[in-house]
Amino acid sequence: MSNYFRSQNKSTRPDLLCGHPADYLVEDKHFIMLVCFIVALGGFLKTCLKNSEVIVLTILSLSGFVIGRMAYNSVEVHEIVYPLIRTPSFSLFSYFSPVIIFMAALDVDFYILKNVFWQVLLTGLISFSAACIIIGYVAIKFNKESWDLQSCLFFSITLGITDPLHSVNSLKTIGISKIYTDLIRGESVIICSIASIFFGIFRSNIIHLSIFRVSHAAIGIILDIFGSIIFGYWCARIIQFILADLFINMLTDIVLCFSMVYMTFYIVEYLGMSGILALATVGLNLDSLTFKPRIEFVITRFLRMFSSVYEHLIYAFSGIVIGCGETSHYEFHTIIFILILFVTVNLVRLLTILLVSPILMRSNYEYNWRWGVVMTWSGIKGVFSLLFAPDIYNLTEQKVEVPEMFILYVQVISLLTMGINSYMMTQSAKKLGLCVLSLPRQMALQNATQHIQEIIQNTITLFKTEKILTNVNWTLVEDKTTIEYIPFSHVSPKEMKKESPTDEVLIEEARLHVAIIQMSSFETQHNDGILEIEAAQTLIGAAKSYCPIQGKFMSIYDVSSYVRARSWLIKFKNVLTFLDYRKEKISFIPPESNIFLTSVFHVVFSEEFEYAGHIIRLIYIYPLIIQLWPMARELNGSALIAINYYFIFLYILESTLKIIIPILLSIVDVQIEKRLSLKYSITKGYVKSQEDAKLLIKQISGRESIYKKLYEILETNKQDAVKELGLIERKCRDVVIALKTKQAIRNVIAEALKNLTFLWSRGIIDKHEGIEMNKVLLKKLKALNKFPMAIPPPTPDKYLHNIIWLEGKDVLIEFFKERAKLAYFDYGDIICKKGEMPQGIYLIISGMAILHSLSPTFGIGSSQRPDTESRAMFKEFCTSGDIIGELSCLLKREIEYTVICETILQACFISLEDLYEGFDVFWPSLEYKIWLKLALKTAYQYFESSLIDEDLRFQKCVMYNHAYVETLSSYNEMTIDNMTMKFVIIVYGSVIDTKTEEPYFAPCIIPKTCEQVQGTSDLSKLLIIQASEPDRSNSKTNVMASVDPVFKQPGEYITGRQKMS
Repeated sequence: MSNYFRSQNKSTRPDLLCGHPADYLVEDKHFIMLVCFIVALGGFLKTCLKNSEVIVLTILSLSGFVIGRMAYNSVEVHEIVYPLIRTPSFSLFSYFSPVIIFMAALDVDFYILKNVFWQVLLTGLISFSAACIIIGYVAIKFNKESWDLQSCLFFSITLGITDPLHSVNSLKTIGISKIYTDLIRGESVIICSIASIFFGIFRSNIIHLSIFRVSHAAIGIILDIFGSIIFGYWCARIIQFILADLFINMLTDIVLCFSMVYMTFYIVEYLGMSGILALATVGLNLDSLTFKPRIEFVITRFLRMFSSVYEHLIYAFSGIVIGCGETSHYEFHTIIFILILFVTVNLVRLLTILLVSPILMRSNYEYNWRWGVVMTWSGIKGVFSLLFAPDIYNLTEQKVEVPEMFILYVQVISLLTMGINSYMMTQSAKKLGLCVLSLPRQMALQNATQHIQEIIQNTITLFKTEKILTNVNWTLVEDKTTIEYIPFSHVSPKEMKKESPTDEVLIEEARLHVAIIQMSSFETQHNDGILEIEAAQTLIGAAKSYCPIQGKFMSIYDVSSYVRARSWLIKFKNVLTFLDYRKEKISFIPPESNIFLTSVFHVVFSEEFEYAGHIIRLIYIYPLIIQLWPMARELNGSALIAINYYFIFLYILESTLKIIIPILLSIVDVQIEKRLSLKYSITKGYVKSQEDAKLLIKQISGRESIYKKLYEILETNKQDAVKELGLIERKCRDVVIALKTKQAIRNVIAEALKNLTFLWSRGIIDKHEGIEMNKVLLKKLKALNKFPMAIPPPTPDKYLHNIIWLEGKDVLIEFFKERAKLAYFDYGDIICKKGEMPQGIYLIISGMAILHSLSPTFGIGSSQRPDTESRAMFKEFCTSGDIIGELSCLLKREIEYTVICETILQACFISLEDLYEGFDVFWPSLEYKIWLKLALKTAYQYFESSLIDEDLRFQKCVMYNHAYVETLSSYNEMTIDNMTMKFVIIVYGSVIDTKTEEPYFAPCIIPKTCEQVQGTSDLSKLLIIQASEPDRSNSKTNVMASVDPVFKQPGEYITGRQKMS
């Protein structure tokens, strides 16, 4: 495009689209008023006609035509519109197209598009080719205005462009799968990019069209495509880097994003490439994770606003241009030709879908002939066809008499397809049943509606306790807030009750819900600072890649196969290490499949080869002697020069390698650490997503068999991921320690920011002080970008600080430091065995072990355990930081599990005698702290969804007694005060309700109907969570107990074993 820019600068002639040149002094001051009028009119019409965009655009087009006719007959009006009709067509294209194409590409899900990229590319190429041939033939055959071949070709390309915005807008409002909207929109973006490249080549060669050659076009297209994609990719990386700055506010984000769009477009066009393709690449490489939380919504709304305004201006300007031309050429044949073009455009779309349907059917199990019918009507034309229409006249060698006819045909076809095709597309989707939700999904929606109604009812119950609201008409409130389930399809509630979906159907629907929960978890973890953007994008990409595979639950091994660690880096490092330190033996094995490389390896790295090198160095002494002998030097001058050059080259090469190899080694080490850190973050984020999904599976499906199967799948996948974490930590302990340390710092600063926001909102800190403190904390967060990738592990005695019931107590730490010992275990060693008495507790320092056991008994004897409950086998992986044997040591009872080393393991061992000596010395605080730690762990493990709003950090519970542990022996009683006790959870043993004699077995939340309990086990432990506001705790806790879907009806209770079974 650079040639075009220069040619425009040199040209002095007015580039009139139509009409006559001005024979008066032209002033541009009134044109701004026209633009403002069009924007205001478009906004008013859009407000009045909210769901009729085509009517708004039609009115704007007609209004523009009227203004154009007035300009044709009036000098005053002509003076207003003259700046428009003399504006170069490429200038209009450059003003409006960047934001629109960027907005369209940004709305496409890159991960979905990547899975069907080749199918989308093939669809776009077939559609573009079919449009060029068929529409071009129709234009030559049925048009009476004698257009030449070049004009017909440009016209067919213009009409072949599918609008990337309107082609899917109608489908998005009726709940069509995003896979198909992205497929249509991706195809539209590809066609727009191809058309822009095609027009760009002709535009840049506008002065030398006579020497245009096919080879030149091919080279230009290749350079345009690859150059634009590469430039767009790096621009996306720059935008991501800029938006990642913590100190940028929302306004700066919007300005930067908007300006970078135009800057990218203009730079790429000036360099002679395609700005449209570059911006499409930028938009596809940006996603919701690129923007800060809540800013994406604002930026998207801002871009949509400008896209809508630009669209209104384009249609109004096109109407003005048409109105400024001659109307004597409008005949009855013009209408006939428009109808022929409309039919042809849809036939081209039908032919395209017929050709690509076999490929789409093989690549996507959901695609069928119904989707083909809907996609046939998706060939909607829009703003890009109008922006390219003026170039048909400008770029052709043979100028036509009425250039505005190109714009007229394109604009009318655009409005027809926007109205008729959009209507037919939505009606086809509805009539063919593509909008009907599956029966399992309708059941899930019905359950969600009931759940929302329960929340509303509980909120009303809570408000009834407010003294200021005692005289409210609560009957009217309940009547006005009642929500009834409204079916989203043609299936009635009676038919839903008659039909009973199979487990396979319900599992498939639940699988899709689990995938959505996982992706939401990944995004939440990124927003909370737990996951880096690359790890979150990788996990979301993997989830979207495996989501279309029927029956496939994504495991950690699937994620690993989706993004393979760069194993070649490790092999490359081994080679460099071997070259750098020849004397050290390293584990480098050449590929056995390649006989040549194996032979070369054995020759080069043999002792004989090394001796040969020393011999060659000694041989060089002979040429040196010859050099010193004058007669011999004269006779062998050229040979000596060649030998000198040869040996000097060898010495320089050897010296260079000695310098470069250590540098390459350090670079490779850094890259390996980055990849391992990323892999650990990905695995950690996956584990968290499995835990989040497990909390919500009760809401996904109410059928018990489905719930059990889902829980089993999620637990198995979680344990596999935990095992991977242990293996990664064994391979790169330094990297994992650095990553954990960095995350701990991030969590502490994030908590400080939350507290600062609270103090700021309550007026304790004024605005200026809050801003300054916020800057200090953000600087510390930003400094984490330079945090080292690896940190050496602390000494074993430092690990005692990681035991939570020793944390912050130097006296306790010093006491156990003198008594603790290091224990080493090899692969396969048994740390402790089921049925044996405990020897002490083990704090794992490094390595991984697997724990095999039946489900915990929680101190309940077989005679007390209900007959309906069975103990299932389970396994759990223990890694660095985990403690083994706490409960058994506290109770002095046989161990209920077997722990076997999966890797070489190092642990800090505290014997049972030393532990009880500590109990005696620090009585009773030490033993109580261990029980509190175990009680909090059990409560979170089984009832996290109920306790999600509670701050049960161990240190806070110790300092402020927010949660504490009560002990009950057999026949001992405890009164439950619902005013001060928010939750009462039995974490060990069993109790009964003294009033109803209903038994409760650990782990279990005691219901609010229970006023007093009595211990029925030798030892029972209850975790009491106190209410922060005693006067409202009773109503609050009742609300929470009934809001959570896991809780039963009043009078019933939930147990942890019910959740596990």
